[in-house]
Amino acid sequence: MGIDAIVRRWFDILARLLLSWQERRRARQWLKVSRDGGEWVVADARRTVRTGSAAGAALPDEVVRAAQKSFVILELTASDIVSRAVSVPAQAKDLLAGIVRNQIERLFPWRASQAVYGFNVVAGADPGVLNVQVLATSRATLDEVCNELGALGLRIDRVVAGAGRGDAAPAITLWSRLADATDTRLARTRGMIGGMIGGAICLTLAVTIWAFMAAASADTESEAVEARLTTLQRQIKGSTSRGPIAALAPAERARALKETSPVAVVVIEALARVLPETSYLTELNLDGPTLRIVGLADDAPSLIAPLERSGHFKEVHFFAPTTRNADGGRFVFHIEARVEPHVRIDGE
Repeated sequence: MGIDAIVRRWFDILARLLLSWQERRRARQWLKVSRDGGEWVVADARRTVRTGSAAGAALPDEVVRAAQKSFVILELTASDIVSRAVSVPAQAKDLLAGIVRNQIERLFPWRASQAVYGFNVVAGADPGVLNVQVLATSRATLDEVCNELGALGLRIDRVVAGAGRGDAAPAITLWSRLADATDTRLARTRGMIGGMIGGAICLTLAVTIWAFMAAASADTESEAVEARLTTLQRQIKGSTSRGPIAALAPAERARALKETSPVAVVVIEALARVLPETSYLTELNLDGPTLRIVGLADDAPSLIAPLERSGHFKEVHFFAPTTRNADGGRFVFHIEARVEPHVRIDGE
């Protein structure tokens, strides 16, 4: 069998299972319809309703509404049914359905496709022989009865033969809507099942794609957070004591100093922008985050505030007394500050 045939057969099995489940679900609430003389009798577990002797007499509206939600069983009387008896070996018990079907045209005046039938095994005196009672009626008779009931608002789900055969005799199913499901109904059910499976697959793919995208976004965000944490750790390392770095091996100490030391070019550029034109530097010492500058200025105390406002220097103070130079025209200043790590000058 090809793949398409296997899938089609699997869908047919699912469709019949679904139809069977729907039939069992509807069978929880049932209505039985039978003919009594010239009138139809509709009965359920609570009451019995007769249509009356007039042909085509309507049923009460509440009965029709109840029938639309119920499993409707039509019970044919003995006058509508032909009964025959067949004897088969007991060893053929598992093959009875096929044997009865092959005997329909011999036992009844209809072809197998023109009849609806059912059978029941009757106990006999000989245990080696199965006495099979076969009941049948023509499809034309069944269609006529179903059309008449359809005009009353009753949709038949199963046809049984029971009346007139004795109270102890079980009802024999001659026809059911599930067993006689047409190709159109099966195709419609297969299409519904295929649509549901296709929708489930599409939903699964959509959820899977969303999960992958969410995971990728989370990974990207995690990398960004990790990068920010690394930057913060470097800033924290730069503000701590230089003792732990001095204890490292030469190669690791060089890398640590490179990561934690401020950029000298940025520091010099920041000083050039902050210091006034009337002052200049004679010494500049950058030891990690600590900056020491020595130079000449007309007004040394006025240099503290611009350095702090620049955003590149904190804790700005004089680390030595301010004195006049040799000619007495300017002041010699000694300023120390802690450099804030920046990779660029503001405004660039």
